[in-house]
Amino acid sequence: MAGVVVGCAGSAWLVASALAPEIFHDHLGQAGIDHDSAEAAHVEEAFTDSIVLAWGLAVGVAVLLALLASWYLTRRVQRSVAVVTTSTVEIAGGRYDTRIASPELGREFDDLATSVNELARRLDATDTSRRRMLADLGHEMRTPLATIDSYLEAIDDGVRDYDDDTREVLWTATRRLERLASDIVAVSNAEEHLTRLHPVPTTVAVLVGTAIEAARERFADKGVELSARDVATAEVTVDVDRMGQVLGNLLDNALRHTPAGGAVTVSTSTSTSTSAGPSTGSTGPVGEGRVSVTVSDTGEGVAAHHLDHLFDRFYRVDTARGRHGGGSGIGLAITRALVEAHGGRVSAASDGPGHGARFTITIPTTTGG
Repeated sequence: MAGVVVGCAGSAWLVASALAPEIFHDHLGQAGIDHDSAEAAHVEEAFTDSIVLAWGLAVGVAVLLALLASWYLTRRVQRSVAVVTTSTVEIAGGRYDTRIASPELGREFDDLATSVNELARRLDATDTSRRRMLADLGHEMRTPLATIDSYLEAIDDGVRDYDDDTREVLWTATRRLERLASDIVAVSNAEEHLTRLHPVPTTVAVLVGTAIEAARERFADKGVELSARDVATAEVTVDVDRMGQVLGNLLDNALRHTPAGGAVTVSTSTSTSTSAGPSTGSTGPVGEGRVSVTVSDTGEGVAAHHLDHLFDRFYRVDTARGRHGGGSGIGLAITRALVEAHGGRVSAASDGPGHGARFTITIPTTTGG
């Protein structure tokens, strides 16, 4: 860069020195001054000397200032690049809490710092999710593995026979392990947004109607009434299969915790106002035009201190939503991940044990509500 500055300044000085005297000489002739007179020679000599001196000083000062500015900017850029290099090395070494301050060298460098910080944040979230998943998976596998181990040991010791009851217990434990393996892959893909979405235009009425028809037979078999009311016709752009999975999870959850003779109701509402604040268990941005789908049941209900954790992986309420309820404690985690992947949020509410529960998903509308 310094060589370019010096070259440009030198070229300008040479051009000015070569052209300026000749142009001045022509102007003297136009003014009627004899070119061969002593006065003309003295004036031209004075002009040439002043041009050379002025341009020489100007070029020297310009080159010096340019070199100083170049040195200063180069140092700042080098320091900023060094900070980015050091930070990326730390991130590569597993220090995902590393962040880079904006170097204030322009939009490009700010974008670079933002990109590196976002990379670190996502790697941190992924690593945290991985460690939590391994811990959760180990915890959940302990019970079925202990069951299999104890029964096999009892068979080897002759304490138990390999009869139909034993076979059923072992099959139940292995099926639970199989379900855990399938669920952990599904929630991993959903939470890390690796699930490929294929959004298409549709309406909320179609989504709700399809989900209810798919679940109607299961509700009838248990004797739980399933109905829909105030279903909006708002247009949305979503992955129909994934959103069907979301509604199916909520309906299955409601059915699991609603006794025979109870009722589950699906309702919707639309709004164009911004959210006043986060609801219990809610996450994710929502646009101004949005539609909410609420699944309400008259079942066991949830205590207030459990609401914030219902969407955590493998979380179960000890009493109302315990291990004997049939769920793996992962369906609501998948539901939250899929809703957030659509730019929405999900929340849970309940008036307490024995008063049922309400689960609401909110997603942006195509037409702004």
